[in-house]
Amino acid sequence: MTKLRTIIVDDELAGRENLRAIVESYCPEIEVLDVAESVLKGKELISAHNPDLVFLDISMPVLDGFDLLDQFENRNFMVVFVSAHEEFGIKAVKAGAADYLLKPINIKELKKTIRHLLSIHEKFDKISSPLQNERLVLPCSHGFDVIVIDDIIRLEADGCYTKIIIKESKNRTISRTLKDFEDSLPKCNFFRIHKANLINLKYIKEYSNIGGNYVTMTDGSRVEISRRKAPEFIQRIKAVLNAV
Repeated sequence: MTKLRTIIVDDELAGRENLRAIVESYCPEIEVLDVAESVLKGKELISAHNPDLVFLDISMPVLDGFDLLDQFENRNFMVVFVSAHEEFGIKAVKAGAADYLLKPINIKELKKTIRHLLSIHEKFDKISSPLQNERLVLPCSHGFDVIVIDDIIRLEADGCYTKIIIKESKNRTISRTLKDFEDSLPKCNFFRIHKANLINLKYIKEYSNIGGNYVTMTDGSRVEISRRKAPEFIQRIKAVLNAV
């Protein structure tokens, strides 16, 4: 059974525990990873667990649910707002929420929402893995973008996030580790030259071993090659040249 890995964010203890109890009792498709009592804690848990889904309260002190979403420029999790107030519905839609549930939680409505979310999740999996038609699906605030894998110049690690530099397009920052991308992108084109950098060999402009090992990419960036990776990198480049 496909399970949606989930975080609950609600400043009220009763709200958190009540939703968790209902979900665990009536929605076997949901795995509650953790709960958070504030936006700051919610951001911390989302970054740590990389969930599929976040149940998010709106009205919270200091920072509200919309402020939490603003912390993620390119989010790769679905959001269901849970609120006692109906008036935030339009704003929730504009924020890219998958659904909106009113408190107290109606179990039939919750189960209907879960069915809808599972449908979205399964469709997303089909087009994002394996990499069909040499495309990569990247989640964003309005849904997802589809980019051509061959247009990726390089990827750069930033903690639990990865910055993707794309030819003739705006860069993306995705809440996935560089290792995730290394495992899924074609090995014939992409090579991890450093713990923080995965490059597309097609876009190497220059290689230098003066003062270390570096490549200059077509976007103008100068990227270090780790000492451990340098011999393998040289072999890879020789293999590419011999194949031309």
